[in-house]
Amino acid sequence: MDWVRAAFFGGLIAYLAGAAAGVAGYRTPRLARLGTFGCALAGALLEMTAAVMALAQGGAAAWTVPFGVPLLAWTVRLNPLSAYFNLALGILAAAVSIYSFGYVRPMEGRRNVGALGFFYNLLLLGLMAVFTAGDAFFFLVAWEVMAVSAYCLVVFEHEKEETRRAGMMFLIMSHAGTGLLLIAFLLMAQASGSLDFASFHGLASTLPAQEQGLIGVLFFAGFGVKAGIIPIHVWLPAAHPVAPSNISAIMSGIMIKAGIYGMALVFFDFFSAAPVWMGMLVLATGVVSALLGVLYALMEHDLKRLLAYHSIENIGIILMGFGAALVFQTMGHNTLAGLALVAGLYHTLNHAIFKCLLFLGAGSVVHGTGTRNMEEMGGLIRPMPVTALFFLIGAVAISGLPPLNGFVSEWLTYQALLAGFGITPLLTRVVFPITGALLALTAALAAACFVKAFGISFLALPKSEHAAHAHEATPSMLAGMGILAAGCVALGLGAGWFLPVFDPITTQALGVRISPALTAAHGFALAASSAHAGTVSPLGIAGLLAALAVLPALLWLAWGRNGARATGAAWDCGQPGLTAANAYTATGFSKPIRMIFSALYRPRREIQAEYEVSPYYPTAIRFESEIEPTFEKHVYDPFRDGLLRIASRLRTVQAGSIHAYLAYIFVTLIILLLLGVRG
Repeated sequence: MDWVRAAFFGGLIAYLAGAAAGVAGYRTPRLARLGTFGCALAGALLEMTAAVMALAQGGAAAWTVPFGVPLLAWTVRLNPLSAYFNLALGILAAAVSIYSFGYVRPMEGRRNVGALGFFYNLLLLGLMAVFTAGDAFFFLVAWEVMAVSAYCLVVFEHEKEETRRAGMMFLIMSHAGTGLLLIAFLLMAQASGSLDFASFHGLASTLPAQEQGLIGVLFFAGFGVKAGIIPIHVWLPAAHPVAPSNISAIMSGIMIKAGIYGMALVFFDFFSAAPVWMGMLVLATGVVSALLGVLYALMEHDLKRLLAYHSIENIGIILMGFGAALVFQTMGHNTLAGLALVAGLYHTLNHAIFKCLLFLGAGSVVHGTGTRNMEEMGGLIRPMPVTALFFLIGAVAISGLPPLNGFVSEWLTYQALLAGFGITPLLTRVVFPITGALLALTAALAAACFVKAFGISFLALPKSEHAAHAHEATPSMLAGMGILAAGCVALGLGAGWFLPVFDPITTQALGVRISPALTAAHGFALAASSAHAGTVSPLGIAGLLAALAVLPALLWLAWGRNGARATGAAWDCGQPGLTAANAYTATGFSKPIRMIFSALYRPRREIQAEYEVSPYYPTAIRFESEIEPTFEKHVYDPFRDGLLRIASRLRTVQAGSIHAYLAYIFVTLIILLLLGVRG
C-alpha cells in the first residue's frame, strides 16, 4: 500500500501544482496552458496508477489527518469502489488534458487561460477527493470544492447572459442538493456517534423504518441533483452547452458520476439491504430519466445540448441497474444483484468514456465551424474526416450497438432485468419486463437520435458558411479523442477480460464474486450468470462484421475490377441540381417523433407570410417551431412564483422602522421566557 499511497498523493500534488501554475501564469497564457494541463496530465496518470494498484490488491487503504477539532478529520479511503471511480476519472482527465493543449491555444490573448487551468485542476482535485473521502466532513468539503470550481468553469464566458443564467441555476441546484446531503449525513452521525464512513457501514438498515426511508430519500435526492435525474435535471442541459467543450466533457463524463458514486456508497455500504420500495423507486426513476432524456434529446438542434440530454438518459440506464440490484439484494438473490450492480457500474465507465468522446468531438466541431447549431452544419466529414470517425465511434457506442462498450453494459442490464421476471413476487415480477421493454425503446430512440446527430452534422452538403469553411481539429485534440475512441473499442471487445475488475467491489458490497458467472470461453464470450440466459461474444460479432466488410472487396477484386463502369449525375428528382436545401434538416428528421409524442412535447408552430400585392403570392415565409419546456413551466416556474409571492408578503415585516424591530425583539423575548417557564 506504500506505492498506492505514493501514487495517490503524487496525483493530488500534481493537481495542486497545476492550479498553482494557473495562478503563476496569469500574465503568460502559453506558460499557463502548458503548465496547468501538463500538471493535470501528470496527476491523471498518477491517479490511474494508484487506482489500478488498489484494484489489483483488492483491499482498502485508509489514511487520516486530524483536523484539530473533535469529530472532524481528513480521512482518505481508497477501497475497490473508490478506486474504480478514480480509474474512470484518471482516464478522462488524461484524455481531456491532452485535448486541451490544442483546444485552449486559440484562447491565448483573448481569455484568461490561467483561470481556466486553475479551476480545471481544482475540479479534478475535488473529484479525486470526493471519490476517496472516508468521512462525512471531508466528503462535504470536497463536494463543495467540486461544485464551486465547476461553477467557475461553467461561467468562464461570463459576458454572455445565457452563460450567467446557466451558472446561477447550476449553483442553486448544487447547493440545494448539498443541503439534503448535509441533513442525511447529520442523521447518520447522530445514529453512529461518528462522522467516519466506517461507522456508517450497514447502519442505515438497523434504524427504524421511517428514519431509513427519510435517510434513503435524502441521499437519493441530494446525489440525484448532481447526477441529473428527472425532475431535478434542469441545470444539466443549461450548463453543459455554455461551458468550454473540454469542461463539458469532464462534467458530463465524470462530474455527474459523483452522484452515482454517492448512491453506490449509500445503497451498498451504508445499507446492508435497502427496503424493496427504495429499489423500486430507483428503478422507476431510472426508467423515467432514460426515456424522457432521450425524447428531449431528439428535439434538440444544439449539438452540445443534445449530448447533455443524453447524459440524463444514460444516468437513467445506470439507475436501472442499481434499482434492480437493490431489489435482488433485499430478496436474497445476491448473484443477480451482483449482475445488476456490475451492469450499472460498467455502464458508468462506458458512458464516461463515450460521452466524453462525443463532447470532445462536439468541441472540435464548434472549434472548426464556430457554431453549435446542427441546422448550420452538414458536409463536415470532408474537411473533418478524423473528427467524424471518432464521433461516429462514440455515436455507435452510446446507441448500444455491437460490438462497442455501450452494447456490453446495456446487454448486461437487459439480462438482469429479464432474470428478475422469474424469481421475484408477482407485483415486482411485472415491473422487470416492462422496464426491459422501455430500455429497448430508449435504445432504439437513442440510435435514431445519433443518426440525426451524425447525419445532419457530417453528411450531405454544407448548410452555411460556417460548415463550408470548417477545418480539422489540431493533432493534440485528435489524440485526446483517439484515446477515448480506443477505450470504446477495448471495453467492448475485451469486456470478458475486464469484468474481473468488479470482483472486489461485488465481494465487498454483496459477498459474491460475479465475474466467473459472466464470462465464457476464456473471456471471448459473455454469459448472464444463469443456465437459461443467453451468451454473446463482442469479439465474434466484430469478426463477423469485419468479414462482411471484406467480402465485397474480395468480390470486386475477383470479378469487378476489370468491368466496365459508367459515371453520371446523381438522381435529383428532376431538379436543376442538388443543393443543401434538398437535404434533411434536424427539424424535419425529428418531426415524426414530435408528432408521435405530441402529448409530451406540446409543440407550438407558427407560420408567418409576407406579401406585397396579393396574399396568394407571398414574398417570404417564416416558420417557427418549439416544444414546451414541461418541467420548467409546470414545476419550477410555479415554485419560483410561489416563493416570490411569499417573499413579497414578508417584505412588509422589514418596514425600516426601528420601533417595529424593537417590538419584534420584545415579542420574541416574551415567547422564549414563556417557553422557558413551561419547560
